[in-house]
Amino acid sequence: MARRLREQLPAGSPAIVAGQIVRPSVTRPQAPEDVLAGTIGAAIVAVRRTGKHILIDLTSNHVLEIHLRMTGNLFVIPDVRFRNAATRAWFEFANGAGLVFEDPRALGKMHLREAGYKPALGPEPEDMPFEQFVELVRKAPRTPAKLFLMDQARIAGLGNIYAAEALFAAKLSPGKPLAEASVRKLRALHQAMADVLREAKSSAYRGYTDPGHFGEGENYPAAVYDREGEPCVRNCGRRIQRIRQGGRSTYYCPACQR
Repeated sequence: MARRLREQLPAGSPAIVAGQIVRPSVTRPQAPEDVLAGTIGAAIVAVRRTGKHILIDLTSNHVLEIHLRMTGNLFVIPDVRFRNAATRAWFEFANGAGLVFEDPRALGKMHLREAGYKPALGPEPEDMPFEQFVELVRKAPRTPAKLFLMDQARIAGLGNIYAAEALFAAKLSPGKPLAEASVRKLRALHQAMADVLREAKSSAYRGYTDPGHFGEGENYPAAVYDREGEPCVRNCGRRIQRIRQGGRSTYYCPACQR
């Protein structure tokens, strides 16, 4: 998403001259007018990503933080007047183009932060040595594997879809604590997390080209997610099952993941 956005932004970083928070709940607990006060009149310096957080650095010495959640999208259109009905916030550049935050389910969030802000997240899998991963596992001896992976304070970037996919790739049960897994399986999971997120970023880059029609994980080649009742892709003879964990659906193969 951050890479796609950097490519779409107008050349020369024109200033933001107008904007509107269409749905006030997007910025809570901050007031929409406070968010606008720190953005209108400023230009975009850089666009970064940390976990699922998009961070837009502004010349006003602020950072615009956007969490897309499940159906959010952030993109630039040539004429901000032609934004669609699912737009929750928009910002107009001096050349008439617009930065649009679209979210059909209105789950995403947008906040204004001070310059240098970093979300309180753990490292991403690609940046985390295996020894650090093992130490995290040891500190949570009873936490089920799926819930462990989805804790962004421990590991950033693994949401519901990709946590399930990484556990399937490593042949680990989502309901058992990782502390019970062998070193061999922990190494497999450590690698699987990085591989899954690498593919997820590539699929998101491809998918976020169609504003209004893209959902999280839509272009990801899922092996288990949302495949309840379908045969396991490993041809083990079992079908994918679904359970509830932490209020979310978890998909797994009961034969391959132990």
